Formats: sequence, structure tokens, C-alpha cells
Amino acid sequence: MATLTADQLDDLQSFLKDWLRHTGRTQSDLRRALRASSIRMPVLLEELARTYSHDGLTGLAQRLCEIESLWQGEDQGLDDEPQASIALDDSLGQLDLLLREIRLDGGED
Repeated sequence: MATLTADQLDDLQSFLKDWLRHTGRTQSDLRRALRASSIRMPVLLEELARTYSHDGLTGLAQRLCEIESLWQGEDQGLDDEPQASIALDDSLGQLDLLLREIRLDGGED
């Protein structure tokens, strides 16, 4: 079973904070999407580390893409500004590119 190193967990935390800020979401939104027991970052990281240990890096990236799609679906039609929708599309595109790159690299854990 694969586990994330301390450095990988730090990188994941940094990524999550940037991702949440970029998408206008909160840790509470992420907690709901992950169905985690708390909004605390260590709990959220633990949930994502479980995904990684079970499904590897590809599974982790795929789960984050699914969350992004869920959020985009929730926001669709709610935004008055087209720019917010474009930002979500860009963000989803970035996660899709990451997943594609991981798959091209052979999905190494």
C-alpha cells in the first residue's frame, strides 16, 4: 500500500490551499465533497491520503477532478458573472491536464 511522504503531504496541502483560493471555495466545501468528519486540514489530508493509498496518484487526481466537476455543477447557473464560470473552466482544465499527465507517465505512485 502506497503512502504519501511528509513532503508530499506538504505539497498536497499547499496545492489544496491554492486550489480552494482560486476556486473561491473553503475547507468546509472540501469537507462536504470528501465527506470528511472535520474541516481541519489534517483531517482533509488524511482523507485524501486514504484515496492515494488505495488508488495511487491517478486515483487522487481523479478524485480532485470529480470534486471540481461537482463544484462546477453546483455553480452552473448561479454565477451572474461569466468570468467566474471561465475561472472554473480553467481550473477544471488544469486538473484534467494534471490527470492526463499522470496517466501518460504511467500512473507511477
